[in-house]
Amino acid sequence: MKRSNLSAGLEDYIEAIYIAEINKKTLKGAELARMLNISRASVSEALSKLVSKGLIKYESYGTVSLTPMGTKEAQNVYTKHKILKNFFETVLGISPDEASENACKIEHIVSEEILRRIDTLTLHCNENPNIAKLFKK
Repeated sequence: MKRSNLSAGLEDYIEAIYIAEINKKTLKGAELARMLNISRASVSEALSKLVSKGLIKYESYGTVSLTPMGTKEAQNVYTKHKILKNFFETVLGISPDEASENACKIEHIVSEEILRRIDTLTLHCNENPNIAKLFKK
């Protein structure tokens, strides 16, 4: 996983678009604003930036879709989120909602080395449940 040059906010947009696409849902700017709890004006500005970076296809009031380059970026963010969420739930015993909320915050700043080690520890805890017991309340 390569570090992105996108802001955390823009990463959130492409991740949300990616999730909609893998769930076979079409997405418009207004729906994205509701999903992310952000004003429509902010969404329009962000979508414009993502278009200029070649990461999405979007025309005003139309559907939003990722370009192949956007899909690659979004998969990277989504994978980080999944690894972190899995770690929080499996190893630390955190509830799914809290795990997802914290994964969303951390996915933008975690280094590749730390993420790799978290993933490795999670895999070991899955294979050896007694290890995970040491970390839980």
